[in-house]
Amino acid sequence: MLKIIISITTLVSLCFLIMLLNTTTPATAGPFGILAIFIFAYMLSIGIVTYLLSYGSRLASRVSIALRARRPFEILTFKHSYYYSSVLALFPILIIGLQSVGAVGFYELLLVFIFVIIGTLYVSKRVH
Repeated sequence: MLKIIISITTLVSLCFLIMLLNTTTPATAGPFGILAIFIFAYMLSIGIVTYLLSYGSRLASRVSIALRARRPFEILTFKHSYYYSSVLALFPILIIGLQSVGAVGFYELLLVFIFVIIGTLYVSKRVH
């Protein structure tokens, strides 16, 4: 059920994002239009990252079994992939937001990277 919800949400957010980007400009969209663009971009990136994590963990598990690793890589469930992607998908959105205000530098990238690492560690501790 979660796969269906994420798939539909990803496709709907992609459609709305394409529609918003093709029909409005930042000047005509206003604050709510810009907020909608960031929300739809975040929902789209959550869906993409969730599926990438899910299928990437399956691939890594098969490779570790084929290489006969001592401790094969465990497959992430789709629900756990979703939890991790909710944090990881925020990275590009934060970078785009920083770029829109012209404040992307090494220090800001480092802070966003640390924020994502702390969020990922928090999710890993809550999941396992």
